Amino acid sequence: MKKSMIYTKTGDEGCTSLVGGTRVPKTDIRLEAYGTVDELNACLGLLETYLADGHDCALVRQVQNGLFAVGSYLATDQSKTKLHESSIVTPAQVEALEHEIDRLDESLPPLKAFVLPGGSRGAAVCHVCRTVCRRAERRILALAETVGIAPELLAYVNRLSDYLFVLSRKMNHEDKKNEIFWDNSCK
Repeated sequence: MKKSMIYTKTGDEGCTSLVGGTRVPKTDIRLEAYGTVDELNACLGLLETYLADGHDCALVRQVQNGLFAVGSYLATDQSKTKLHESSIVTPAQVEALEHEIDRLDESLPPLKAFVLPGGSRGAAVCHVCRTVCRRAERRILALAETVGIAPELLAYVNRLSDYLFVLSRKMNHEDKKNEIFWDNSCK
């Protein structure tokens, strides 16, 4: 098998190709959306290095694979190129995140105040992932103002940030780190 070229030089002037070959500027909102999803995926790779629970590791890896599907979906201009089946986010993927959120939340004390990001190093990284996920969601919603985005994809990204919040709480709980609550006195 011939080794592929890492550099193609086709993007040197500020354009890149979508799935199907359509050329667009690298500043296009579509690229901002799937680029932020890619950033989230990299952050999740870092998060996984802090996870001790095999189930959590497996779920984060599953999410990383799911984010490749999200990125592929966003990189496909469906007015010009047929969407690959592997790029479709399913209701079952959304439900799997919901079940995991519920499972983790059952083992945690109820929240009585807003939680500041932090605690253990792993939980802090998890909060970074959560905020990057929220930014990805905003970029996807901005794209949705101009093109149709499947509701399952939007729900998946929204649930993912919720999952990351609950996972951060679990990580602090396991590491016996107190959650840091917002001091709303602002003093």
